[in-house]
Amino acid sequence: MTSVHLPERLSLKRRILSASSWSVAGYALNYPIRLASSLLLTRLLVPQMFGVMAVAMTVMTGLAMFSDLGLTQNIVQSKRGSDPDYLNTVWTIQVLRGLLLWLIGLCISLFILAADRLGLVPKESAYADAYLPYVICAVSFTMVIGGLRSTKFSEASRNLSLGRVTQIQLVGQIGGLICIIAWILIDRSIWGLVAGSIFSTVVGTVLSHTWLPGNTNRWRWDQSAFHEILHFGKWMFLSSILGFIANNGDRLLLGGYVDATTLGIYSIAYTFSSAIIQILNSLFSQVSYPALSEVARERLPDLKSALYRFHMLTASFTYFCTGALIVSGGPLVRFLYDPRYAQAGWMLEVLSVGLLCVPSNLPIYCLLARGLAKNFTGLIAVRAVATVVLIPLGFHYYGFQGALWGIIASQLSIVPPTIYYQVKYDLFDISKELILLPVFLVGMAVAKGVNLAIGY
Repeated sequence: MTSVHLPERLSLKRRILSASSWSVAGYALNYPIRLASSLLLTRLLVPQMFGVMAVAMTVMTGLAMFSDLGLTQNIVQSKRGSDPDYLNTVWTIQVLRGLLLWLIGLCISLFILAADRLGLVPKESAYADAYLPYVICAVSFTMVIGGLRSTKFSEASRNLSLGRVTQIQLVGQIGGLICIIAWILIDRSIWGLVAGSIFSTVVGTVLSHTWLPGNTNRWRWDQSAFHEILHFGKWMFLSSILGFIANNGDRLLLGGYVDATTLGIYSIAYTFSSAIIQILNSLFSQVSYPALSEVARERLPDLKSALYRFHMLTASFTYFCTGALIVSGGPLVRFLYDPRYAQAGWMLEVLSVGLLCVPSNLPIYCLLARGLAKNFTGLIAVRAVATVVLIPLGFHYYGFQGALWGIIASQLSIVPPTIYYQVKYDLFDISKELILLPVFLVGMAVAKGVNLAIGY
């Protein structure tokens, strides 16, 4: 038995190492570009514009997640994930979905415009900004462009072949940034941010068809493929809706409580704390999930050990960064940004506490790899309910700072039920969970030493 699977395991290990390297390298290049663009643009544009753009992009994310059938997850997990009929059916669904989302985006922009003119929107909130409906109207067209993206992206994820995918993402990001800067040199308005978002999506879509190997997409409808996609996708659809609330509810709720300037400053703090979440979720979705799915498909007995090999690396990184940002969030913001954004410092230190729960996302993907989409959805539901309950309660009793602690509590709420499912499916090892927690203290100590060394 061992000799049958050994070549497959070695191949899987090599592909995991290659995919992990590309994923980390991509983010190592991606984040400095984002940070440099943030530093540059915050000096050229006022905080209000970032608040409006944060709301608009959150609406776009909501549209995408409220209609998500888990098409990529379907391709990665399904035994038909390399069948051309299956892939072309996925692409056809994706195109139709993009057109529908664009129309819904136009309706939302008209609704916000009408509500504002009728006096139904609080005048001090970000939703009352005059630019918002027009920005949503323009940005929603990215849904049409993104809907045309090739399924070669998902094929590459299934096969743990992330080299060109990472390159395409970087090219798209750089292209978007160049577009923003070129626009702002002529007109320092929010439309530069909008143009950059659209151009970046165009670049990524075009390159997905021309720069990746795999199935060439064409219009196709396979009824059996559609039924399989729908069976798995119904739970992904629900989990995406709940995931949107869980992951974006903070900005949607805060947008109704505070003005665009405060929301823009919060978005700076969120950018730093979410960077850790994004790099890890990228590894989870692009590397861990395909690898664990392959282990589950082959019925290998070491799913638990595979899970904890990923956990050792990702949890160590997360706990170290959490400790470091809790200590140095304020000095970091003061060092990088001008005084208008100083309040983002203490916000970042509070938000960093929530990073402690990020390693819990990995076993959630492990459940999905085993085909337990219903349990996956249940965990997301816990986080979503906590978000819509705890953030308003925090704001009601303790103002903006209370709302931030409500965000942290909602993030931590998912840990107990995740452990429950890990125990239920024999995916939990308490010794391996606890052994890495002291890394948190190491992160705090290192950050404190750096602060003292540079005079903060």
